Amino acid sequence: MVASRKHLRLDRHVARLVQCRRCPRMIPPPVSGGPIVSDVIIIGQAPGIREPVLTKPFAWTAGKTLFGWFEEFCGMNEVVVRSTIYFAAVCRCFPGKAPGGGDRVPAPDEIHNCSSWMNDEFEILRPRLVIPVGRLAIAQFLLFEKLEDVIGRKFRAKRAGVIADLIPLPHPSGASPWHKLSPGKELLGKAMRKIARHPAIRALKT
Repeated sequence: MVASRKHLRLDRHVARLVQCRRCPRMIPPPVSGGPIVSDVIIIGQAPGIREPVLTKPFAWTAGKTLFGWFEEFCGMNEVVVRSTIYFAAVCRCFPGKAPGGGDRVPAPDEIHNCSSWMNDEFEILRPRLVIPVGRLAIAQFLLFEKLEDVIGRKFRAKRAGVIADLIPLPHPSGASPWHKLSPGKELLGKAMRKIARHPAIRALKT
């Protein structure tokens, strides 16, 4: 597909996405990083309470950490990452707060409702590298029990008929210290070095 046709299809896709109101328990509007045509997709879990207001994914504390990883290991600051990588998520709307505090985990029907958006993105972009961030995002592609089983490794994954490299990352939320303690800290570094060396990332910097 020529680049101009990808741009047009992705523009239309994002315009439809931000109007989605499929899930009555979700709090709209859906959050999008914009129609960035890229060979790399970052997949988050779901927006927090601030992302819909700031109108971009990873807009708060977790985002600062995530973009810090990219700057440290890939030499790409937040502006470069946002302008060269497509941002998706398992669910695109804020799920609301859980009764016990923290953000509510999206329900299976909400994940299913939102899955067609990601399928369409894979079909349009045909990514070479997919970076799922956090347990919920990783679980859309891999069966695993512990983060130690998947962080620091590269996999091949298939979605919507597209086969891509998959390099999972832990969630950069301050709620979990996993990526700050051993073995998480070392496995995070291993994963980020694999991302930095990937041809799709290296091509973004040329």
